[in-house]
Amino acid sequence: MRVATFNVNSLRARLPVFLHWLDTAGPDVVALQEIKTVEETFPRAEIEERGYHLAIHGQKTYNGVALLSRTPMEDVVKGLPGEAFNQDARVISATINGVRIVNTYVPNGTKIGSDKFAYKLAWLEHFDGVMRQIESGPALWLGDINIAPTADDLFEPEKKLGVVGYHPEEHVRLARLTDRGWTDVFRRDTEGPGHYTFWEYMIPNGFKRNLGWRIDHIYATPSLVDRCENCYVDKDPRGMERPSDHTPVVVTVNPA
Repeated sequence: MRVATFNVNSLRARLPVFLHWLDTAGPDVVALQEIKTVEETFPRAEIEERGYHLAIHGQKTYNGVALLSRTPMEDVVKGLPGEAFNQDARVISATINGVRIVNTYVPNGTKIGSDKFAYKLAWLEHFDGVMRQIESGPALWLGDINIAPTADDLFEPEKKLGVVGYHPEEHVRLARLTDRGWTDVFRRDTEGPGHYTFWEYMIPNGFKRNLGWRIDHIYATPSLVDRCENCYVDKDPRGMERPSDHTPVVVTVNPA
């Protein structure tokens, strides 16, 4: 089962890029973030005709997540438990071929010291409690995590320590999961800098110069990690015309 995560930064605006990637890469499961559309305007027909089942947790203009799967999904859950962190469409989860898939678009945080950064930290605290309930079984947590974990995961890290996305308070919260055994499957197999998943539009030729961040991740639980292989960043969609500022990350999950 080939599983991918892709922040499409408006699915309808990037539909030609996304459909081309879907046809050429052929993933079995796709976790989408920032679809920026509600279910009624989601391009359902174009995706279903390619053989995918859909689960959509949409939002107009902002956020929004979805799951695509070639096999039926079970126990689809939209959002997080409780009301405090569900004003935005940021989480959707389902069980696919016996694996719990948790697709997240973690809040960005915007600015250190802002209400939005405090919300991001509180969101991560709440999310950690949710993850404790599923981590004993086979599960993947994937999506736009909006955190670069180490100096190898962003350009010019010496200038950025303490900014949003590369802040000690974010690292502490991410480490609570990894310390309990959630494994960054890309970093398990690939070392060193320069492997990025996001390149800002506002940096001139940022993609060509590879001035990026690795903030789109795939994590596996201890009972699943040994079944994961060949996790890679697929940079091809980022080089197309009118691309998302993110690009997919893909992993193969072998049968039990």
